[in-house]
Amino acid sequence: MLAAAVPRSRNHLRLAMALRNYYCSNCHTPYLFNTLRAIRTYPLANCIKSIPVGALWIFPFFQVLVSSRTNHLSIATQASPEDSSDEILNEILSRMEDSTVSSDKLCVTYINKLCSGGNLLAASRLMQSLRDKCISPGLDSYSCLLKAAVEQHDLDTLSQCFKNLLTFCESISSTPFLILAEALAKKSDEVFLLSFLKEVSELTFPRNTSVLNRIIFAFGELREVDKVLMIFDHMKILKCKPDLVTYNTILAILGKCGRVDVLLDKFASMKERNVRPDTISYNTLINNLRKVGRLDLCKELLKEMGKGGAEPDLQTYTALIDSFGSSGNVEEALSLFEEMKHRRIRPSIYIYRSLISNLKKMGKFKLATKISEEMDACLSNVVGPRDFKKKKR
Repeated sequence: MLAAAVPRSRNHLRLAMALRNYYCSNCHTPYLFNTLRAIRTYPLANCIKSIPVGALWIFPFFQVLVSSRTNHLSIATQASPEDSSDEILNEILSRMEDSTVSSDKLCVTYINKLCSGGNLLAASRLMQSLRDKCISPGLDSYSCLLKAAVEQHDLDTLSQCFKNLLTFCESISSTPFLILAEALAKKSDEVFLLSFLKEVSELTFPRNTSVLNRIIFAFGELREVDKVLMIFDHMKILKCKPDLVTYNTILAILGKCGRVDVLLDKFASMKERNVRPDTISYNTLINNLRKVGRLDLCKELLKEMGKGGAEPDLQTYTALIDSFGSSGNVEEALSLFEEMKHRRIRPSIYIYRSLISNLKKMGKFKLATKISEEMDACLSNVVGPRDFKKKKR
């Protein structure tokens, strides 16, 4: 077929042999132009005209030539990140002239499009351009870029975006901190994490303790206790002094994960560092100690609260009264119940129900009836579900 398709003149045969040798030995595009130089003595246009219709497609050489040029044109027409961000910036500024359009929604729409297309560099440049124009991209834009960086395992973009967020946004929700924690929790490289924490600490001084507290809380939500303790210990190196919020956050995380021994150790170090525990600190400790049956320590902590200036509240007494009553020590539960009322702390319906239930289990039906009648008499003054809901709000 090849012999029939190509004219048999000497020059035509030379061209055919050159094309065949090229295709058989190497089909890479850079060699294409060397081949053309080798046969440049023959007019290529005349040669192509002399080849019968359809013969061009017999030679993959020409297909390579066409595809090579097509790819070159497509690459040439692609916009760089700088051009893309500048073009979108102009479009945003143009659309912002319409007062009905929210700038935050407008920014996040374009940032989301860039991130969805995997163009994180253009998204980052666009956000920088918006800040240069004194336009805040909005918290949702930062969250969008953070999520995209996590999906593409781009920790450099992630860390830079988070640092920009801390610098340019005054009020930040918990979402960016959780996104950051999820990404860093998957990375076992402690060097990167500690280096990142150092940068954040220096960037956010003097409010660095508050920022690191939120990072600790985010890791705690993921139950990454080891990383929580590592960050906590590293705060001393960063000259970032842990405060009461830091310790209360650590105590709550350790309690949720059942690390009671470490919980007691951190509580002791808290007092050694002259950070005075508050009611939240004691309640966290009491709630977790009662779960493991350490009611003796719970009672000691209640006494310590009074001496240290931390006032026990309804949550304190609820935990203690329920624990002592459930363990069969209803006398101690009733004593605590009277002490609570003496402190003018309104009992909750849960405390009444717990006392009545535990008294009945112990066969003390008369006392159970008395407590039940007391509850009914002051029902309007008892703390109930609605009060707890208001408190949560």
